Amino acid sequence: MIEINNVSKKFTKKISKKEKIIFFADKDITIKAKEGEIVGLLGPNGAGKTTLLRMLAGIMEPTEGTINIDGINYKNNSLEIKKKIAFLSGNTKLYKDISPYELLHMCGEYYNIDNKELQNRIQKISKRFNLVEFLHQRIENLSTGQLQRVNIARCVVHNPKYYIFDEATSGLDIISSKTILDFIKEEKENNKCIIYSTHYMEEAENICDRVVLVHKGKIIKEGTPSSIIKETKTTNLRDAFFTLIGGEENE
Repeated sequence: MIEINNVSKKFTKKISKKEKIIFFADKDITIKAKEGEIVGLLGPNGAGKTTLLRMLAGIMEPTEGTINIDGINYKNNSLEIKKKIAFLSGNTKLYKDISPYELLHMCGEYYNIDNKELQNRIQKISKRFNLVEFLHQRIENLSTGQLQRVNIARCVVHNPKYYIFDEATSGLDIISSKTILDFIKEEKENNKCIIYSTHYMEEAENICDRVVLVHKGKIIKEGTPSSIIKETKTTNLRDAFFTLIGGEENE
């Protein structure tokens, strides 16, 4: 289980030599997610989603609060936790001078996967994400959709228990987006836990078991898509969000 307990992240921004401001990208965030569940983290750009997911992935440290995965924290168990998770953002960069095959092989070696097992995994993953036709091409020559499929494949090599996806379908065509969303649904059926951040409300409405709506670094609502829609007397999550923040002009 993932447990985010009262997490806040504070930043200091320098305005001038003598002036600076302190602000919270996230403030007092509490979220729990269990195996076999897709939890959507929804909100506009600048809502604090990426900062929160970077803390969850161990890239950043909270200013306040705790993050536990399977009952352990990053402070004392960073390597153990990172073996359990896969993190993907819409702007994750890949080494451009190697091929997808070389990237997958390198990732497998990083996780100390036996070579024979690694070859089997790469073969299955390549078929699953339709990488075969460009598996040995240089990454710099791939299209945006192909790059993101390679990125997803990279996440799967070590068979993680938890997926952290930050705007994974942003800017992708409908076919590439469907490949990723279908994969997420399949991994839920495999009892994996997925934290899925997006500003595409309709997308989250279709795949998430629960959603957490965030605005200006704070949670404004949590529940199933249907319960939030019902409570706000709207017909979709997008309208529900604007109802909760008091109208589109306040977004």
